[in-house]
Amino acid sequence: MFGSAVPQEETMQFAVLSLLTAAGVGVTVPKGINSICCGTPWKSKGMTKGYASMRARVVDVMRRATHDGELVVLSDAVSCSEGFVHELEYEGVTNIKVVDAVQYIADELLPSLPPLPKVASAALHPTCSSTRMGWNDSIRKCAEAIADEVYVANNWGCCGFAGDRGMLHPELTASATAREAAELERRHFDYYLSANRTCELGMERATGKPWRHVLNVLAERMVEFAPA
Repeated sequence: MFGSAVPQEETMQFAVLSLLTAAGVGVTVPKGINSICCGTPWKSKGMTKGYASMRARVVDVMRRATHDGELVVLSDAVSCSEGFVHELEYEGVTNIKVVDAVQYIADELLPSLPPLPKVASAALHPTCSSTRMGWNDSIRKCAEAIADEVYVANNWGCCGFAGDRGMLHPELTASATAREAAELERRHFDYYLSANRTCELGMERATGKPWRHVLNVLAERMVEFAPA
């Protein structure tokens, strides 16, 4: 939706499907997906009626797509993954499991995927959503499949992008990222990784570096170094 730091980079959907296919995992995209979202834009702005309407729509689509909970739901943006989890909680749905794609790939796929050549180092920016949901270890595992050293800044914190806040109030993001950016500028990293495009945008503005989703890089290297 927001473009990539790397020209002509494949989409997140392509990256996730590539990794699942490589591991022999079948996947289906739900019918009606273009009419649903995680509801966070409504919830965060206090639009309760819109949020309630979206929750009901999401539950209906997910019940049909998962055969009422038989399949796991994967989401490829960590803030959206958190939003879907909360929508189901609000609606009292307990038999449908939503996981972020990073968590699923780290836990279920990485052990069976062939090891890849690694770069020397990668800077990693966890996100607020991954921290709240306990998914930071999964992001690190995926990053460690790419780089020998994975560095999270001691001054890591929220990038302040906060949905659309970083678009409307760039000074908020600049202030929130100043200390982390200053720490990261002390050295060079081969990759700059995160798990949510708006967070990556915030960090790109702060550091001038090309921040990318860890799964995009993992899938890219898997294609590049796959056995002939």
